[in-house]
Amino acid sequence: QVQLVESGGGLVQAGDSLRLSCAASGRSLGSFAMGWFRQAPGKEREFVAAVNLRGDNRFSAESVKGRFTVSRDNTKNTVYLQMNMLTPEDTATYSCAATDRWVPWVAAVASYDYWGQGTQVTVSS
Repeated sequence: QVQLVESGGGLVQAGDSLRLSCAASGRSLGSFAMGWFRQAPGKEREFVAAVNLRGDNRFSAESVKGRFTVSRDNTKNTVYLQMNMLTPEDTATYSCAATDRWVPWVAAVASYDYWGQGTQVTVSS
C-alpha cells in the first residue's frame, strides 16, 4: 500500500504558474510509475502527465504539452507537476496516481491502483 497526498493547488490568474506536489508514504515511491490526472466539474477525469520509475521518461497530454512538466524526486518520495501559462481551461481538481505493475497505457485511469484525494486548481481570466 502507498498513500498519496497532493498539495500546491490554489486560485491563480491566467498566465500564472503553480507547482503541485504529491507526497507518498507507506512505500518507496521508486517502486511506482506515477501519473497526474485532472477532473473539472461535469467532466470525466482526464490524463495530464506521467513519469516512469526513474524519472527519465515522461509523457504529457497534448493539451498541456509545452506548459506542464512532470518530475520526481525519489529521495524525497515526491512527484511534482510544474504548471506554467495556466488558462481557465486548466481549472480542475488535480490528482496523482501510482502503479507498481507494468501497464500498456500510462494515460488510462485503469492503469493506476493508488490515488490521492486531489488538490483544487482554479484559474481566473
